[in-house]
Amino acid sequence: MNASGSINQGLHRDALPDFRNSGVLLRIVCAVTTASVVAACLQADRWSEVWPRLIATSALAQPMLVISMLLLMAANPGLKLLSYRAGLAVIVVMELLLVTLVHRFALDTQAEGDLFRLERFWIIALVSVGALLYYFHLRSRALSPALSEARLQALQARIRPHFLFNSINAVLSLMRKEPRRAETALEDLAELFRVLMADNRQLSTLEREVELTRQYLQLEHLRLGDRLQVQWHVDKMPADAGVPPMVLQPLVENAVYHGIEPSMTPGTVQINAFKMRDEVHLVLKNPYRKQGSHHAGNKMAVGNIRERLALHFDAEARLDTTVTDTEYQVHIRMPYRKAVA
Repeated sequence: MNASGSINQGLHRDALPDFRNSGVLLRIVCAVTTASVVAACLQADRWSEVWPRLIATSALAQPMLVISMLLLMAANPGLKLLSYRAGLAVIVVMELLLVTLVHRFALDTQAEGDLFRLERFWIIALVSVGALLYYFHLRSRALSPALSEARLQALQARIRPHFLFNSINAVLSLMRKEPRRAETALEDLAELFRVLMADNRQLSTLEREVELTRQYLQLEHLRLGDRLQVQWHVDKMPADAGVPPMVLQPLVENAVYHGIEPSMTPGTVQINAFKMRDEVHLVLKNPYRKQGSHHAGNKMAVGNIRERLALHFDAEARLDTTVTDTEYQVHIRMPYRKAVA
């Protein structure tokens, strides 16, 4: 991981959107569709003409939209290697070439006179592409690394008090009886907080998150003993998958706090990590008991993780919870991307 960085707007680096992200593609589709509706309304003299105008506009706009998105998805890896300005230039040239080809082979330029002049389509393409790129530029600024870092740190601050108090209590219980184990526990605690306070703008690896969660559970096991049972199912996990830092530990912490602590009988926390198609799945299960208000903090942890998933993966990640009479389950789905070394 990189060293921890300060919250500084100078850290922002202009970057093109990820054209393979479903959230980005959905925004492009919505923008072009909205523009088509507006154009149809402006061209029509009466409301009865809006629908025919929209059909005529969409007949040209939608195929070009599909081709453009396919080209952008294919070119996405190469665009990431270019500077921001070079990437913009490549996209503009690519769209102008596409418009020219469609105009050359798909339109009868003699039928409608000036309405279908190539220059007119170039202007429309430049305005449309410019507006979309400017929108993504503003959105990138709003979710810049500096702002994201500040929001993530604010979210993680909610985790620290509960996590710290539990860990300190576990170490204190060992100080006099087993000083060597207490020393090891303090080392685990220091490592966990080092990661918690590190630069959270970069994705961690799933392997690292599992390792940190194991360290946390070792601390909790010192305090809870045999009351805490853990079942790991991680033999099929993609170890190199990029995941948000501390995405698993807070959920496991809540599983222990809400599912194990309230009962004097042993309980089991199940952790399952695997890859299916191009998605990484994390499934966490813990005992559930309805009585009392001990579950009030679950919503905070779940909301915390949801916001961090959205910051890192936009609409491509999701978190679902399922509650039965005896079990609480959290299921996270994320796109599989290798973490940057």
